[in-house]
Amino acid sequence: MQIHEIKTKSKVKKEKRVGRGGKRGTYCGRGVKGQKARAGRKMPPIIRELLKRYPKLRGYKFSPLGKCFVVNISVLDKVFKDGEKVSLKTLSAKGVLPKGKKHPVKILGMGDTKKKFQVEGCLVSESAKKKIEKAGGRIIERGGKKTKAAENDKS
Repeated sequence: MQIHEIKTKSKVKKEKRVGRGGKRGTYCGRGVKGQKARAGRKMPPIIRELLKRYPKLRGYKFSPLGKCFVVNISVLDKVFKDGEKVSLKTLSAKGVLPKGKKHPVKILGMGDTKKKFQVEGCLVSESAKKKIEKAGGRIIERGGKKTKAAENDKS
């Protein structure tokens, strides 16, 4: 026997492509209507349940700081004494921030204070900055820079 004498036992038959019009019709073995007549992937119910649990949110969600803890001046006035240093460590030590989470802190100007705080390593809003500096406190930014009011106090 030589290679040109080899023949297959069964004929080569094309795969039946159903539901695409032409000779086999649009429905071809699928029936007429209903879920099984439709094209596409049939997802198992477990995956569908997981997908349905995700919230349907709209829009572009982007925050450059990620999650940011907010602390008002009124809280600082209750927790800290006059002349104390306000930083991430002291805020977490006094129980203002939750332990174990490292997110930036922003101090907002809700409330009043007459205490002199030294704020270090926190973001501060304009209104809070004015109130802290008015009370005689100073704000040291993240890079170790001091605000104009803090520089004027030294000279």
